[in-house]
Amino acid sequence: MRRVATWMLYGVGALACAYLALYAYAMLTAPKLTPGDPIRIFRNPDAPKYS
Repeated sequence: MRRVATWMLYGVGALACAYLALYAYAMLTAPKLTPGDPIRIFRNPDAPKYS
Protein backbone atom coordinates (compact mmCIF):
# COMPACT_ATOMS: atom_id res chain seq x y z
CA MET A 1 0.00 0.00 0.00
CA ARG A 2 2.83 2.36 0.83
CA ARG A 3 4.52 1.63 -2.50
CA VAL A 4 1.30 2.49 -4.39
CA ALA A 5 0.99 5.77 -2.47
CA THR A 6 4.60 6.64 -3.32
CA TRP A 7 4.02 6.02 -7.04
CA MET A 8 0.82 8.04 -6.92
CA LEU A 9 2.73 10.93 -5.36
CA TYR A 10 5.36 10.68 -8.10
CA GLY A 11 2.59 10.69 -10.71
CA VAL A 12 0.96 13.81 -9.27
CA GLY A 13 4.33 15.54 -9.16
CA ALA A 14 5.06 14.60 -12.78
CA LEU A 15 1.65 15.93 -13.86
CA ALA A 16 2.29 19.18 -12.01
CA CYS A 17 5.69 19.59 -13.68
CA ALA A 18 4.19 18.86 -17.10
CA TYR A 19 1.44 21.40 -16.49
CA LEU A 20 3.94 24.09 -15.48
CA ALA A 21 6.11 23.35 -18.52
CA LEU A 22 3.09 23.59 -20.82
CA TYR A 23 2.03 26.86 -19.19
CA ALA A 24 5.52 28.31 -19.59
CA TYR A 25 5.58 27.26 -23.26
CA ALA A 26 2.18 28.86 -23.86
CA MET A 27 3.23 32.11 -22.21
CA LEU A 28 6.52 32.33 -24.11
CA THR A 29 5.03 31.58 -27.53
CA ALA A 30 1.79 33.57 -27.20
CA PRO A 31 1.37 36.48 -29.61
CA LYS A 32 2.05 39.83 -28.00
CA LEU A 33 -1.04 42.02 -27.80
CA THR A 34 -0.69 45.79 -27.77
CA PRO A 35 -3.52 48.25 -27.26
CA GLY A 36 -4.77 49.83 -30.46
CA ASP A 37 -3.73 47.01 -32.79
CA PRO A 38 -6.54 45.44 -34.81
CA ILE A 39 -7.61 41.95 -33.84
CA ARG A 40 -6.88 39.55 -36.68
CA ILE A 41 -9.56 36.88 -37.00
CA PHE A 42 -8.95 34.42 -39.79
CA ARG A 43 -12.21 33.14 -41.22
CA ASN A 44 -12.88 30.80 -44.09
CA PRO A 45 -14.16 32.98 -46.97
CA ASP A 46 -16.40 30.13 -48.14
CA ALA A 47 -18.17 29.88 -44.80
CA PRO A 48 -21.91 30.65 -44.81
CA LYS A 49 -23.08 34.01 -43.52
CA TYR A 50 -25.86 33.59 -40.98
CA SER A 51 -26.76 37.25 -40.59
